[in-house]
Amino acid sequence: MARLFGAGAVYDAFLLGNRVPNLLRNLFAEGALSQAFIPIFTRVLAAKGKEEARELSNAVATALLLVTGAVSLLGIVFAPQVVALLAPGFAQSPGKFQLTVLLIRIMFPFLMLVALAAQAMGVLNSCDVYGAPAVAPAFYNIGSVGVGLALGYTIGRAFDQGLIVCMACGVLVGGAMQLAWQLPGLWRAGFAFRPRLDFRHPQLRELARLMVPAILGSGAMQINALVNTRLASTITAGTGHAIDGPVSWLGYAYRFLQFPLGLFGVAVASATLPAASRAAARTADFRAIVSRSLGAILLLTIPSSVGLAVLGESMIGLVYQGGRFDAYDTRQTASALTCYSVGLAGLAAIKILAPAFYALDDALTPMWISVASIGLNLAVALALLRWTSLGHAGLALASSSVALGGAAALFEVLRRRIGGVEGRALGASALKILVAAGLMGVACWLASKGVLGHFGSRANSRIAQFTNLAVSVPLGIGLFAGLARLLRVPELTLLRRR
Repeated sequence: MARLFGAGAVYDAFLLGNRVPNLLRNLFAEGALSQAFIPIFTRVLAAKGKEEARELSNAVATALLLVTGAVSLLGIVFAPQVVALLAPGFAQSPGKFQLTVLLIRIMFPFLMLVALAAQAMGVLNSCDVYGAPAVAPAFYNIGSVGVGLALGYTIGRAFDQGLIVCMACGVLVGGAMQLAWQLPGLWRAGFAFRPRLDFRHPQLRELARLMVPAILGSGAMQINALVNTRLASTITAGTGHAIDGPVSWLGYAYRFLQFPLGLFGVAVASATLPAASRAAARTADFRAIVSRSLGAILLLTIPSSVGLAVLGESMIGLVYQGGRFDAYDTRQTASALTCYSVGLAGLAAIKILAPAFYALDDALTPMWISVASIGLNLAVALALLRWTSLGHAGLALASSSVALGGAAALFEVLRRRIGGVEGRALGASALKILVAAGLMGVACWLASKGVLGHFGSRANSRIAQFTNLAVSVPLGIGLFAGLARLLRVPELTLLRRR
């Protein structure tokens, strides 16, 4: 996408067109639905057996089809109003507003497909099946990119903006593939879909009751992303007119952040929630599960944050730079990534802490903390835009600050609720991890300076960036692992044993 479209008006339009259904996906599907559905489904499966669980699964899937279908239809009809609300600056660029409206209308039905895929993931995780759901997003990527390019370079050549429109069509195909990949696993587990329209089903009503606060409880980051998109669309140059690029730079940077967040944060959270739900009545076991999960998250995300901050420009240059994506775009995206990386541990921790409250049948606490974080993000983002020269990077820094604050608030409330989360041991591990990651960061920075300095005026070339990463990344990983072992970080032993 970077090579084909760069960081200008066309990709800005695609990002917003893709972000709206993805916001709803994160709110209704992979966020609130998964976090509220898994504890209920796990409880029904354990207490009432597979037949009752199958009835619940069918009732939820049928309700999802109807609700997300209606929301998709509304999104298609009111797409111009959505764009005007979320990106008022787009109207200043000729054709940008109209293209965004078209792309939103194409991609909105993606919500239905991914909602069903999220429900399938919840069923499989509750049955202790993790492989197929974990791989499913890769099939979304394969479908969206592969089909989008195939359409774009065939029929897409025949009309204006055909390639980006075909990439939007590929998103729908990718969503269908993400769902289809999980269906055989559902059939083998005995949960083949059969339509069942029953809005009076007691567990379905309980799910709806939990989802209302869970939507707000799990949606702060997504809502903040839309707020930041709106603010980024109005960032001006010296002429006073909104410029093309900030929305794309933030989008490319956040995509890079999602790699460790998905690889580590989502993976650990997916395995934690069913276990925490089963142990909710046993405080000691529940406390141990949450503590071990948070320790693993810190071990994996803190060094990742340091690596992204120190080596981000070479990573972005190697992956994105070329075609329509130039060195200037690389620098702007890297500055956003550095600011985003500050909050990586907080984002990942929230994926553990918020579901822990749902396992305790408390959806209100994450909701209120989330609502507060939305207001805080807006205040911090506006302050950084007004009082600093960070520009779009300031929006990323605001998101990171709010993520860390939200994780800290959730942790403190949970600690008081269950009488501790093995906080002293967790704090000691966090300190050791920070020391190891800090020393790793210094070593990587020195190595990077040495490698890029060797290339002189060709420091921005692909061979220089590749060499930098080939030297600095293994150095960083090896040094961090050695230091963590030397400092006796217990989570390292636990992960190696498992």
